[in-house]
Order: sequence, then C-alpha cells, then structure tokens
Amino acid sequence: MTITRLLIARHGNTFTSDQTPTRVGLKTDLSLVPSGQKQARKLALFLKDNDLIPESIFTSVLKRTIEMGEIIKATLDLSIPSEQNPIFNEIDYGPDENKPEEDVIARLGAQAIQEWNEKAIVPEGWHVDPEHITKEWLNFGEQCERDRLGQTSLVITSNGIARFSPHLTGDFDHFILHQTLKIATGALCVLEKKDTDHFWSIKEWNVRP
Repeated sequence: MTITRLLIARHGNTFTSDQTPTRVGLKTDLSLVPSGQKQARKLALFLKDNDLIPESIFTSVLKRTIEMGEIIKATLDLSIPSEQNPIFNEIDYGPDENKPEEDVIARLGAQAIQEWNEKAIVPEGWHVDPEHITKEWLNFGEQCERDRLGQTSLVITSNGIARFSPHLTGDFDHFILHQTLKIATGALCVLEKKDTDHFWSIKEWNVRP
C-alpha cells in the first residue's frame, strides 16, 4: 500500500504584537515579522519530530509564504524543489483589504464572518470564486498522486485558500460539521491518500506546533 501525503500550512505572523492586525489579502505583499519567522522554525522542527519531512514545497507568489518555505528548508537543511504557484495566493478582500477586523465586522456584520469561518460562504464584496479554488485543489491533489505518488508535499498558503482544501475529502459538508475552517497562523493540516482510496482523508487540522 502506498500513502501520499499533503501538508498544508498557513504562513506565519505578518504583524507584531504592538500592531493592529488587518485583513491582508492578495493585494498586500507583507513579509513575516520575527514571531512569524519563529513559527516557521517551529513548524520545521515539528515536521522533523513527526516524520513529515517534505520532498517538495509549494508556495504562493507572496513574500510571506515564500519566506516561510525558505526558513523551513534552511532549518532542516533541505535541498528540495520549491515552486511558486499563484493558485495558492491569498483571496481578494475587496473593500475590506487592509481594514482592521472591527471595521470589517461593522460593514458586513458578525454573522457574515461566522459563515465565512464555518461554511466558507463568501461575504458580500469579496472577490472569491469558491468553485475555481476548489477545482484547483482537486487538480493539485491529482497532481500529487500522479507526479509524487508515495511522497510528502508541503503547501504554504493563506487561510482564505486553505479553507477550501477539505473538498479533497469528497465530503466538505460533513467536515464543516465537526471542524472550523479557520486555521491559525503557522498551523499545519495533514492529509493522506492511500493508493486504494478514492478520496483524501484529513489526519490533522489546525495543529499549532
């Protein structure tokens, strides 16, 4: 039996503790702050301790994901391929880009944010195509099976994109009954697929090293 693994990590912190966090989307290209760099190193050590060393890394084209991937490779002294793929970019928050959460809630209402976190229902004004993102995850899952069968691939992306990855299980609606879609910065999700399975299974979700 061959097991293929897909690791999905959210990038680390992009704000310091004395800054007001905002909704940073596709149009804002921030670097990791020192605490985010520390999260990357902690994630690397977690991968090592749990025998989850990746054989390839995929990031978005945004600095926060690329930097996290490079820190992981340096921490583990890995010489593995890295690929920047725009399918893993953050979503476009439209009028709420770079706005503090209290302003976003004031515009949309708390219910809209709750439905986004619990069901991936896109709030009014955000430029998000759930069907397209889902299709990209399904295509990437097939690529992992075809090109990296039996290997472990690490994707470093954003929460807005990662929340659609449970569609790989074939039963997104069942998953959201038991888990929140919101993933913490620097956290990890672990998916596996046996060569005898039709769908991926989620072994870990939102693990904080």
